Amino acid sequence: MRTYGELLRIPGARSSVLGGFLGRLPNGMRILGCLLMVSATTGSYAQAGLVTGVMTVCQAIAAPALGRASDRHGQRRLLPATLLGHGIGLAALIALAVGEAPLWTLLLAAAVSGFTCLPVGSLVRARWVAMLGSSPRLPTAYALESVVDETVFVIGPLLATALAISVHPAAGLVGALALLTLGTVILTVTAPASPPERGATAGGRVRAVPRYAGMPLLLAVFVVLGTFFGVIDVSILAFAEEQGVPGLAGILLALVAVGSLIAGLAWGAVSSWRIGLPGRMLLCAAAFTASALPLPWVDGLLVMAVCMVLCGAAVAPSLITASLLIERLLPRSRLTEGFAWMSSAIAIGMASGTAAGGRIVDSAGHGPALAVATGAAVVCLLLSLAGHRPLDAACTAAPRPPAAHSLPEPAAVALAAVADPADGGTAMGDPGIGDPAIGGPVIGGPVIGGPAGTAATAGTAGGVATGERTAPAAGPPDGDDAQRA
Repeated sequence: MRTYGELLRIPGARSSVLGGFLGRLPNGMRILGCLLMVSATTGSYAQAGLVTGVMTVCQAIAAPALGRASDRHGQRRLLPATLLGHGIGLAALIALAVGEAPLWTLLLAAAVSGFTCLPVGSLVRARWVAMLGSSPRLPTAYALESVVDETVFVIGPLLATALAISVHPAAGLVGALALLTLGTVILTVTAPASPPERGATAGGRVRAVPRYAGMPLLLAVFVVLGTFFGVIDVSILAFAEEQGVPGLAGILLALVAVGSLIAGLAWGAVSSWRIGLPGRMLLCAAAFTASALPLPWVDGLLVMAVCMVLCGAAVAPSLITASLLIERLLPRSRLTEGFAWMSSAIAIGMASGTAAGGRIVDSAGHGPALAVATGAAVVCLLLSLAGHRPLDAACTAAPRPPAAHSLPEPAAVALAAVADPADGGTAMGDPGIGDPAIGGPVIGGPVIGGPAGTAATAGTAGGVATGERTAPAAGPPDGDDAQRA
C-alpha cells in the first residue's frame, strides 16, 4: 500500500482520483438504475433492456469523439458542456418514465443522455500519463484506476438498488446525476486552464485509432467482455427475483466488483513480470473463462455469490493490462481517444448483452441467459489466444515512448511531482514532451529519459515493454508517431 500512498502524493493525483471517483460512481448506478426504473414503470424486462441498451450504444458511439475533443481542446472546455447535455437527457428520461410516456420517447431521451455522457475514466487515465510519462509508476496508477472502477461497481449497484427500492424507482438515476455533477465540477476546476498544444503532424495523415496495429483485437475482446456483463446484469436481476430476494441483486452484482477490486490491488503491487503484456492478456482471459463456466448450472445464492467474486477477479487485471497495451500501441496525442475506444467497446458489448439478455430472460428465464454469458467468456478466450502473436508483434513494432524509468525511481517521482500545472506544478518546458491529452507536460524525452527514442528494456517493472526484445529501427513515422518520438 506504500506504493499507492506515494502515488497519491504527486501534485494533481488526489484531485484527479476524487473527481474521477465521483464522476464514475454513476457508471455503477446508471445501467442498473435504468433497468430498475423502466422495468418498474413498464413491467417489462425487454423494454428496460432496450432503453438501457440505447443509452449505452449512444454512449459508446460518442465516447471516441468526446475523447478526441478532449485531446484537441482540453478537458476544461468539454466537461461542463457534456454535463449540461447529459443532465437534460437524463432528467427527461426520468420524467418520461415516471409519467409512463410511450416507449419511443424513452428511447429518444436515453439517446440524448448517452451521446453526452463523457468517458470520465479515459480523461483521468490521460492525466496520469501526463503526470508520470512512461515511468514504472504508470502500471500502479492504472491499477489504482481499476480499483476506483471496481469500488464504483461495488458501491454503485448497492446505492442504486437501495434508492430504487426504498425511495422511488427513479431515485437511483437522480442520485447518479447528482454525483456526476459533483465529480465534473472537481475535474473542471483542476483541469488546465489553457487548451492543449497540438503537436506537428509532419505532413502525415492522422490514422483512426482502430487502425493502429493491435487495437482491433483489443477492441474485439472488450466488446465480448462487455456482452458478458450486459447479460449478467439482466440475468442476476431475474435470478434474484426467482430466488425470492430481488433486493439482493445489487449485492450479487457488487460482488463482481469486490473480486475485481481485490485482484486489481494485488496485480498492481507486482513490480515486474516474466511474461509480456500479450501473455498477461491471455492469462486474464483464461482465468475469466474458467470462472464463468459454472454459471448456467448455479441454483443457489451462496454459490452464485462465489461465482460473481471469481468472475470479477479477472476484470481489473484485464483492464490494467489493456490500459498498458493502449499506452504502448498509441501515440501520446491519441491516448484519451484510445481509452475512450476501450470504454466504447465495453459499452457496445454491454448494450447488446443487456438487450439480448432481457429478451432471453423474458422468454426462457435466467438459466439460458447465463449460458449466453458463459459462451461470451469462451469467445473472449479464443480471441485472446488467436491474437496473441499478432498483438505481441504489434507491441514490438510500435515506436517506444521516452523511457522515464531509466532514472532511479525516487528521481522519477520527484520529476513527476512538478509535471502538472493544473495543481501548481512547474512545467518542464522542454520542446517535444508536452502531452496534448490534457495540455500539461509529461516526463520523458531528453530531460530524464536519455536520448530521444531510447528503448525500454525487456522485463522492466512498468510493464510497458512486452517482455521480449527492444524495438527494431522503424521507418518514417506518420503524423501521429512524429508527435510520440
